[in-house]
Amino acid sequence: MSPSIATNTRVELAELLDFVRPRHRALLLTRRADGTPQASPLTCGVDDSGRIVVSTYPERAKARNARRDSAVSVVVLSDEWDGPWVQVDGEAEVLDMPAAVEPLVEYYRNIAGEHPDWDEYREAMRRQGKSLIRITPRRWGPIATGGFPAHLVQDR
Repeated sequence: MSPSIATNTRVELAELLDFVRPRHRALLLTRRADGTPQASPLTCGVDDSGRIVVSTYPERAKARNARRDSAVSVVVLSDEWDGPWVQVDGEAEVLDMPAAVEPLVEYYRNIAGEHPDWDEYREAMRRQGKSLIRITPRRWGPIATGGFPAHLVQDR
């Protein structure tokens, strides 16, 4: 088996969102009050306005940190460990109840499709006091894959 060559593919925003939409595993990077990074593994989606969206609770570190400092990064991963990934830097907005209800419906719909009972879903989100973080992409790295630098593979 020949070694794989690392790739870095630069993309425009539309291509980035097409890459992110089917991938729901991510790490959200926020900053603690002391400036050190806080990483949170999570499920993400893309809303109808092209923002990366994350469901959470208002007391979680990611929500508290994003409220204090809206500059965040999301590393979106493929299901396969060695699959392609991308880092997206953006501006976060945290929505709490009751403003979060309909955006949470959109979040669910864009990740999992139709719910069998939307009224039940909305009530569950209210009862749980859920929040939603929306991240507007401002900058993103290339879509990358791991592997060897090309010159090492070509020299073999």
